[in-house]
Amino acid sequence: MNTLKTITDFLNQFDLDVRKSGDARFMDQKCTPDVVCFIADCIMNLDPQGEFVVQDIWDMPYFVKNASAIFGKPSPKNVTAKHEYDKFIQQPLRMLAYAHVLGMEKRGAVNHYWIANQEILDYISTKERNAYNFLYIYITKVLSDSNILKLFEKFRQACYKGNVTQQDYLELKDKYTRFIIGNTAINGEVEVYRIFTKVINVYSAENDIQGTEKGRLSKDIITFSDLMYNRKNWRDIGKSKSQTRQEAASMEEISLQEAYENYQVTKAMNLIRKIQLDSEVKDQYAIGEATQVHHIFPKSQFPEIAHYLENLIKLTPTQHYTKAHPNNHTQTTNRDYQLVCLLAKSQNIEKSIMTIGDKYYRKESFIYVINVGLNAELSMKLSFADIRKQLRLLYNAA
Repeated sequence: MNTLKTITDFLNQFDLDVRKSGDARFMDQKCTPDVVCFIADCIMNLDPQGEFVVQDIWDMPYFVKNASAIFGKPSPKNVTAKHEYDKFIQQPLRMLAYAHVLGMEKRGAVNHYWIANQEILDYISTKERNAYNFLYIYITKVLSDSNILKLFEKFRQACYKGNVTQQDYLELKDKYTRFIIGNTAINGEVEVYRIFTKVINVYSAENDIQGTEKGRLSKDIITFSDLMYNRKNWRDIGKSKSQTRQEAASMEEISLQEAYENYQVTKAMNLIRKIQLDSEVKDQYAIGEATQVHHIFPKSQFPEIAHYLENLIKLTPTQHYTKAHPNNHTQTTNRDYQLVCLLAKSQNIEKSIMTIGDKYYRKESFIYVINVGLNAELSMKLSFADIRKQLRLLYNAA
């Protein structure tokens, strides 16, 4: 199954023309891949019986614990944060409803929601990259149905030719603004500008072109990490070139980053438990229930890949504490069994991609995990058979 095709086919059932809906909230300020992924994750953990409202998510212990920790916001229990959290939850919900992934009905002043397509919602909730994939397909569908995708394609072509200018950017921004004001209830340019940023930068990231930064044409090509509410390079702000991130970061910033990383790792481990029932290594120690989620490359040594599903493997207690960590010494790793785990994981990833596409795994992410863990430089173009061959060479040479 090709998940991206599934999303495309699903969205193609609907006419998302803004000129007909009059709804500018098909996209909004808080609809970044990390926030959309988190809100979708909350809905999947909410397990609603039929319908839910914003307050139901707000009241979730899961939301309360993670929203303030990973996004650096005041506690949802703080009444003064009500307006901010309303938008933080409501905007992704409205966007998902416009896409028909959620159903929505307004009763009085309250929007009531329900899950209309659980398969796609589950895909979005799994990881930020999935939310990004969905947003790109969805945004281009809205722009196409609204007959303004051609404006973005013209901008893209200017970027590809290498002669894009600030004027090209301003022309696109102006035409988009006039389109929104002319077809929706929004009548202020500033509000449109905020939403425009979220539209153009997703489009730009997928097409490897410049987008917008601080209201102007960006100097560099927009990347996936630039799209985040919690931008991955936020700790570099104010850091001199002679300082490490750890030296430059405040205690509050370090705490925020650690909370975010812990959320990502816990979420990834829970997902592995959900999708993998048995041990992923089929050896003589695979007898019994597979209750352990093992980091192939230890979290303490490689925190940057600790949350990658491609670095996590389901094992039995015997495999985990006897083979992966000899004599139950969790701070040490058996290098020979590490290779066994990587080879087994490569086969499971290959099978998963062939069966359901990139919902859970990406070959490029697996290669990245290997390159970080082994300080290697494997090409992203390698086949899985070649990856396994290179792994054996790397470990035999050590």
